Amino acid sequence: MNAVRFPDGYRLEALRKSHPRAAFRCGQAQVDDWLATKALQNQDKRLSATKALIAAAGDIAGFYTLATAQVDFSDLPPELIRHLPRRDLPVAVLAWLGVDVGHRGLGLGHRLLAQALVDCHLASRIFPVVAVILDCIDEPAKAFYRRWDFRELPGYRQRLYLSWKQLDAMMQDQ
Repeated sequence: MNAVRFPDGYRLEALRKSHPRAAFRCGQAQVDDWLATKALQNQDKRLSATKALIAAAGDIAGFYTLATAQVDFSDLPPELIRHLPRRDLPVAVLAWLGVDVGHRGLGLGHRLLAQALVDCHLASRIFPVVAVILDCIDEPAKAFYRRWDFRELPGYRQRLYLSWKQLDAMMQDQ
């Protein structure tokens, strides 16, 4: 899978200062605040990378933020860590994802997630990871990600993971 197709008039770009971040509203104050006040700073510090989906009118229709991290071997489920060294292991992190309320109903959330996973898969060819992890902001978000085969990490009710093998299989199916 190379790139996800977005509806006509939408384009995906790296987040820039000129994007109207403060106008974005997805219905979750934490997500809105992240985009408005922290996403660009973290990107400038090379702590994360944010891609914004820009609508024809120039507003931000949606976005996602990716980062990398390490997780303790003992925090991962047995089926994921079989035959891996007992140490901190590299993971890709889907840190944030949101769709503006004015752009709902177009499947943009699914398309943004699909593109974020494509990006993780491509990056994993250079910087290998054992999984993609994310923290769900609420139960509806958790249900959304579970439809994409993300599973709950044992002991972390709102933290989900997608193993590298699952991610690779998704990319091969496309």
